[in-house]
Amino acid sequence: MSTTTSTISSINGTSLSSLISTGALASVGSSTNSSNTSLASSLAVSGLASGMNWQTTVQELATAERGPETQWKTQQTSLNAQNSAFTTIAGNLATLQTDLETLQDPTLYEGASAQSSDSSVATASAASGATPGSYVFNISQLATAAQLNGQTNINQSLVPTGNPADVTIGTAGFSTPVTAGTFMVDGVQVNIASTDSLQDVFNHILTATSNKVSASYNPSTDEITLASSDGSPLVLGSAADTSNFLQVAQLYNPDPSTVTRAAATGMASFSTSVTAGTFTVDGSQITVGSTDTLQDVFNNIASATSNKVNASYNSNTDEITLASTDGSPLVLGNSADTSNFLQVAQLSVPNPDSVTSTSALGKVNTTVTMTDADLATPISDGGSGNGAFTINGVTINYDASTDSIQNVLDRINSSSAGVTAAYDTVNNRFELTNNTTGNVGISMQDQPGAGNFLAATGLSGGTLTSGKNLTYTLNNSSQTLVSQSNTITQASSGIQNLSVTALAQGSATVTVGSDTSPISTAIQQFITDYNSVQNDISSQQIVSTASDGTVTPGTLTGDQTADDIASNLRSLSFAAGSGLSGAIKTLGDLGIETNGQNNTLTLSDSSTLNSALANNLSSVQSFFSDSTNGMATQLGKFITSVTASDGELTNHQASLSQQSGNITTQINNLETKITSDTAQWTSEFQAMEQAQSQVNQELTYLSEQVSNGSL
Repeated sequence: MSTTTSTISSINGTSLSSLISTGALASVGSSTNSSNTSLASSLAVSGLASGMNWQTTVQELATAERGPETQWKTQQTSLNAQNSAFTTIAGNLATLQTDLETLQDPTLYEGASAQSSDSSVATASAASGATPGSYVFNISQLATAAQLNGQTNINQSLVPTGNPADVTIGTAGFSTPVTAGTFMVDGVQVNIASTDSLQDVFNHILTATSNKVSASYNPSTDEITLASSDGSPLVLGSAADTSNFLQVAQLYNPDPSTVTRAAATGMASFSTSVTAGTFTVDGSQITVGSTDTLQDVFNNIASATSNKVNASYNSNTDEITLASTDGSPLVLGNSADTSNFLQVAQLSVPNPDSVTSTSALGKVNTTVTMTDADLATPISDGGSGNGAFTINGVTINYDASTDSIQNVLDRINSSSAGVTAAYDTVNNRFELTNNTTGNVGISMQDQPGAGNFLAATGLSGGTLTSGKNLTYTLNNSSQTLVSQSNTITQASSGIQNLSVTALAQGSATVTVGSDTSPISTAIQQFITDYNSVQNDISSQQIVSTASDGTVTPGTLTGDQTADDIASNLRSLSFAAGSGLSGAIKTLGDLGIETNGQNNTLTLSDSSTLNSALANNLSSVQSFFSDSTNGMATQLGKFITSVTASDGELTNHQASLSQQSGNITTQINNLETKITSDTAQWTSEFQAMEQAQSQVNQELTYLSEQVSNGSL
């Protein structure tokens, strides 16, 4: 390098400084000026000119300057953890405070319970403040709601003209529309279409059964009858039927639940001897022995059918009767029977050869517009669509051309008329029933000139069955008391905060006493939430030791505020009540003790608590809620003071927050300085890179000039 310097500094006897001063190197400047900016940005960043990775150096300088932050952040994490722990404690204290307020509430100790001696006659409930005692209720009459039953036969008959050929089954006034399809009559399939007339259906039945079964309509009773021409039994319907005609026409196979036939009094006296063996009743097999008495057979039938079928003998008529106890049809015998008892006793299911609709078939159609409702008297609305009537003074409006009867019934039920309106399909009549029980009536009227809804539906000509009031006596008094409903309240009985619901006639004794279960629940909730506070504090103060002997303190180890809260809660819990005069002066008097291991409480003897609640309720109330010495009172005051805006806990958390905030400020300030220092270091290194780059270019130029002999 020294040789090079010497050679360059004196070229052809001319010094380097002279060359620079005379402008011989001006071309170097002019050739490099244009690239100075790009060199500054590229070489300065990458260190290509100097060969030095100065960016790493800058980063290391910044890291070194940032060294104190690690300790600060560790300290801040600890402060924030403490603050978070106290936030949890504060929440637990708030929950405990709510428990204490509950224990101080006088209504907690006014709870009452009521028990009925006969819940089938009456049930009872008592509210806070009910007077303890026993009350005998003798119920002589239950309350009922008034009901108005409209007139029957208000509809057109199924066949108004009396001629079945005039009615199409698809549009006939059955209570349920007839569906097209097939149904079985006497084992043959009958096919009908919705466009068939009723007479067509009759003809189809006759044809399908080869004239064995005929069908007819009786206009005077509005009923359909199917009859067997040869007197043989009819069998109607099958599981494969696709039409509901038989059901809609109310044509069913009879279901006898009682079978009676003549017989002699002794088994040996039957006209034909009874053979020993088995016979079947309702799917159950009964065994008959040749030595059995008739009563033995009866007993065997009852036993085999699990008492579903009873057998009896009537000496007056000399008949045996089998009866189903649940009213279901009897099924007697099968092909596997080996005894002839059923045949000898002449017991067999009757085989009717004629089946008639169970009631008149025509019904009111409540779902179509009123003009098509099939009423005997059409409903009108006065011709203006402004039909109106009143029930119990409430006006109900309707439009006969657009409303269905069901629309109007729904309108009645949702109004304030206080009744429920319905159509009784079984009895073919409309009904109004009061929504409340008691001896109150139902009033109604079609508005003059606004239609005839009530008259056409038979309601205005119906029969009112008055409601009844509940009647009873109290404590066997001769005075009869009355309630409009089946719920007896203070208004009727005079007993404060006691409600009795009558369910049947009879006598029931209602006993009213104190309900201490809410108090017991409140006390146990206090224990649970008190322990939550203490457990949370102690868990944050545990010091742990690792296997290598490293000792790690808990988040709140040594924290004076945490210690103060725990110790004050403990001392106040057991010191409170000392100035009370009642039988309950300590938690121990309620069966509550410390567990001997920490600051928590345990209900060690629930029987002691139950006894105190049953026998010393006022003393229990005083122990918790006495304004001076009550345990809940004193604990509540302490929690209020420690969590107040200027309380120890609040101030401590504020201090922790401030310390954490100060550390954040320190870190931010240091980061600001590091940013400034980094910028300065970077600027200086960039200047160095630019200078080095300039020197490198000039040296390169001079070397080239020397090589070319220009210098």
